[in-house]
Amino acid sequence: MTVHSKLQPYIDAWTHSIEAISELVSQLTEGEWNRPTECPGWSVRDVVSHVIGVECEAMGDPRPIHSLPRDLFHVTDEFSRYMEVPVDVRRCHTGPEMTAELEYTIIRRSRQLRNENRDPETMVRGLMGAERTLELSLRMRAFDVWVHEQDIRRALDKPGNLDSPGAVVTRDFLLPQLPKVVAKTAGAPAGSTVAFDVHGPVEFMRTVRVDTEGTGTIDSSVSLGPTVTLATDWETFLRLACGRVRPEGVADRVKVEGDQELADAVLASLAVTP
Repeated sequence: MTVHSKLQPYIDAWTHSIEAISELVSQLTEGEWNRPTECPGWSVRDVVSHVIGVECEAMGDPRPIHSLPRDLFHVTDEFSRYMEVPVDVRRCHTGPEMTAELEYTIIRRSRQLRNENRDPETMVRGLMGAERTLELSLRMRAFDVWVHEQDIRRALDKPGNLDSPGAVVTRDFLLPQLPKVVAKTAGAPAGSTVAFDVHGPVEFMRTVRVDTEGTGTIDSSVSLGPTVTLATDWETFLRLACGRVRPEGVADRVKVEGDQELADAVLASLAVTP
């Protein structure tokens, strides 16, 4: 039995992104490994450590036994502590040690994915023991690895792959979360419409509508006279939606039309990743 057709696009996107990360870091100097990324508290080395750690956990490897230092300002809750352990345990690793472990992890994980023959609806164990379908698990891995590829690219000033398979997976992962952002987190009043006009390598126009019950829905039709229109480029939308930058940090890259107060609330609520 071959990999299910619903899973293959996520595996392909994951493969494209993680191999791009491997290529990006293969020739780094020690100083470049230490460059800060937009992930709070994480360097390029830390982001790669995170990718390695999550993929190893997905393969069933035991988590490292490690006590975190008490002075990590970005570790603020149980989830961030959980994510930090496989990162902090590798902070003493050299560049060659990092690239060797990453390459070995890619080989092992790729072999596992090539042999994947379970149904997409099979429940699998995720981070912190959460149960989710195999399809959602692989979609989240494709999303996570592509977003971290972009973190590394920005840190190293080596842009690219903004229109890759991982970018499309990421768009399709983020868009369904916009109704909650607008209607619940930002508290848009009933009857509001918020249009997102995103241009660049990945383009889309979507409108979130808030009904009389305060529930948000999203569609691709153009709203006449929306309450708010937010226009920006794909990379800026990504950075906002993934919490990499605050709205005031990219104010020159976001064009707002309509209700400024609601626009500010939506932009402040746009980060949907932990």
